[in-house]
Amino acid sequence: MTKIAQPLTAEVTIVTSFQDADPMGVIYHGNYFRYFEEARHALMEKIGYSYREMQASGYVWPIIDTRVKYVKPLPFNHAIRVTATMTEWENRLRVDYVIFDLDSGKRLTKAHTMQVAVHIDNGEMCYVSPTVFTDKVEAYHAGKTE
Repeated sequence: MTKIAQPLTAEVTIVTSFQDADPMGVIYHGNYFRYFEEARHALMEKIGYSYREMQASGYVWPIIDTRVKYVKPLPFNHAIRVTATMTEWENRLRVDYVIFDLDSGKRLTKAHTMQVAVHIDNGEMCYVSPTVFTDKVEAYHAGKTE
């Protein structure tokens, strides 16, 4: 893997919604993935590879594996900061996430997702990330390390 001086990270601030909570007023565990998605979207936008650009390049990137550690529950109407950091990209895309309490800065959740490129035309999985993607990551890092 290419050595990076500064990791590629993005963050979003979200206020949890009432409709995302269970009857106990705690955010339902499945809704955390929507928060991760918001941060991952910001991350991909940073390198110029939005979902429309992915589609136009001929690839989709389904999630093939995920792991979540729920450290503390999230109540509804609570401000959080979600970070997404790209930690792998050459053969698959791995993004690590952390959810922090916006006020205290305490870590509430950590997670990661892994995705692979799949050709839209034939549905074949790629064993190496396509250059249309890796070139964008490398160009971002080249601009950040110089």
